Amino acid sequence: MDQPFISFRQVTKRYHALTVVDHLDLDIARGEFVSLLGPSGSGKTTLLMMLAGFEQPTSGSILVDGRRIDELPPYKRDMGVVFQNYALFPHMSVADNVAFPLKMRGVPKAAISERVMRVLDMVKLKTMATRKPAQLSGGQQQRVALARALVFEPQVILMDEPLGALDKKLREQMQLDIRDLHRRLGLTIVFVTHDQHEALTMSDRIAVFNHGRIEQIGTPRDIYDLPQTSFVAEFIGETNLLPCTVAERSQGALRLTTDSGLTLSAHAGPGRSDEARVQISIRPEAIRINDSSMTANGLTARIVDAVYVGDHIRLIAEAGSQRLIIKSDRASRAADVGDEVAISFAPSDVWVVGACDGQMSNA
Repeated sequence: MDQPFISFRQVTKRYHALTVVDHLDLDIARGEFVSLLGPSGSGKTTLLMMLAGFEQPTSGSILVDGRRIDELPPYKRDMGVVFQNYALFPHMSVADNVAFPLKMRGVPKAAISERVMRVLDMVKLKTMATRKPAQLSGGQQQRVALARALVFEPQVILMDEPLGALDKKLREQMQLDIRDLHRRLGLTIVFVTHDQHEALTMSDRIAVFNHGRIEQIGTPRDIYDLPQTSFVAEFIGETNLLPCTVAERSQGALRLTTDSGLTLSAHAGPGRSDEARVQISIRPEAIRINDSSMTANGLTARIVDAVYVGDHIRLIAEAGSQRLIIKSDRASRAADVGDEVAISFAPSDVWVVGACDGQMSNA
């Protein structure tokens, strides 16, 4: 990133003795879609509200296009905000709701009408301009809120859990619609969510929050395939976490012994060159069953549970005393409960995610 468009510099937010955001640094490029992902209370919404101007940092600075905006009121920050609860005026029509930011900015009446119709067409609501919010579905109301945030052509769009109140099918459609708008308009979007699937689907980069700090930031593929901490590995999707002792190192490759007695090969990962005790992450879909082409990390396991979940079969297998979660392609030969099977996974799918000082078991 040559010149960040949005920069957080050592930003901290405290409420009395509670630190919600802790000396956080983050750069966002112009035109980038960045999701702030984390559990409730991790600081992601507070960071968004500080960027919007609804909260003030306790310390640190926030810059947009090289200019500090810490002291600017929200209406001078040129940012559109979309909330989870839509925040529409129930007595106004769709068109009047969308026009409201333009009226507050003193835009001429003739220009307002043209811009409102253009943005309603963009979100596929042009034919509903005269309706009231109560006459719309939840998804349509969210589109009105999005249109209102877009209509004054802000330099940044901020979204705080905007799809949380929608049902699954509608939420997934809105994810694609917002992603399409981002790409067509070149918008800079900062998007808060606790839904890891949503973040993976929509984002250029994901910042994973935990206790007011960013545990890892990267592309969706990096975050999922190359987690740097056990928190990221567990929060993004499902994983098998195993505590291990390092038995041998050779040019980034590791030979490991798990606490349950298994011997495995793995890649060290960044910054993992000196630890004697480590935690490893193995994604359930990386484990193959009865695959004769896979010779690395071959184990014998017994299937103790199997659940059909549509696009895959979720298996629980025991290799010795170690339990492993496996996601098996439903098109492959199904393994039944009680079956003894050969399982295997590549060393590149065994990812070291941190040091391990104590004992832990994978559930």
